[in-house]
Amino acid sequence: MRRTRRWAAAAVLILIGDSVAWAADSEGLDIYFIDVGGGQSTLIVTPARETLLIDAGWSGKGELDSRPGDPAAARDPGRIVAAMRDAGVEKIDYLLVTHFHRDHIGGIPELSRLVPIGTFIDHGSAYPPEDRARPDYLDQLDVQAYDDYLPVRARARHIEPRPGDALPLKGVRSVVVSANRSTLREPLSSSKGRNTACPAIPITSYPGDENLRSTGVLLEFGRFRFLDVGDLTANPLFDLACPWDRIGAVDVYLAPQHGGNGAAEPATLAAFRPRAVIVNNAPRKGGRSVMLKMLRETPGFDSWQLHFSLEAGEDNAPPERIANVDPATAYWLKLTARKDGSFSLTNSRTGTTRQYSRQ
Repeated sequence: MRRTRRWAAAAVLILIGDSVAWAADSEGLDIYFIDVGGGQSTLIVTPARETLLIDAGWSGKGELDSRPGDPAAARDPGRIVAAMRDAGVEKIDYLLVTHFHRDHIGGIPELSRLVPIGTFIDHGSAYPPEDRARPDYLDQLDVQAYDDYLPVRARARHIEPRPGDALPLKGVRSVVVSANRSTLREPLSSSKGRNTACPAIPITSYPGDENLRSTGVLLEFGRFRFLDVGDLTANPLFDLACPWDRIGAVDVYLAPQHGGNGAAEPATLAAFRPRAVIVNNAPRKGGRSVMLKMLRETPGFDSWQLHFSLEAGEDNAPPERIANVDPATAYWLKLTARKDGSFSLTNSRTGTTRQYSRQ
């Protein structure tokens, strides 16, 4: 994996509107789970004030057929910039693209016109000519979003990591656990061995599913561990958990596929043993009943949602752990972690914070 230049962090004052935010080296790791309408955008700010953005939601107004336009009017890039302002950062050092679907890459062209982006991280390429010749095989809107993304990536540094590679972030350890249909070959040191909860027949998907190529990353800050595997599903997801646990216990797990049916497998929870699960759903996208029911009925952790799911009914998380109960709002969830493994989760809609002790 190609190394990139690193910059020293500095303490500065940033003027935001009529207020001043102090952006300095910090003892905590901040993670913003941003509402991008059932896509993904997760902003990570390290103690050294480096930024890692994982995906950038949809383009334009966030509709299924939106295309990049005026960045000042773009819904999801605007929400990302708002989270950056709250965090006191002005640029994206690394932008990790989990996979090439428009709800993950659509907002990148507009975002790149609003803030500097230093390095792109992704699994390389998608949608070859032989697949494009089969319009029944591909979603042409995803292909268009990918084609809109490529010229933006070409203007910056680019990394194509493989499972087991470390990302060049300062102050944290970040290990790639999946990429381009491959996963870790060897369990990490914190793995507990064979997973007895594995089913005889795992969930499957169709061979050309771009979700199967998702780049996943395990982020460690001292004893705190956060796992994000994008929209990974079927065999690559099961390869991380079955028959051998290759990850070990994590503190926070971002549910794959926005809490979709393809991620509703108890064996993954048995392997990863999270203390909190985040579901980045929309009112009618992700947050499927079978997934939220599994989360509600599995003891030992809290589930949090970006939106109340209109499908799931009583299987939704409690209201205090749902960022948006009104489809029209766009509140985020903010996590702050400490080296001892303790962390807090704040619902920006209510301002309430749940503290999780060190392990």
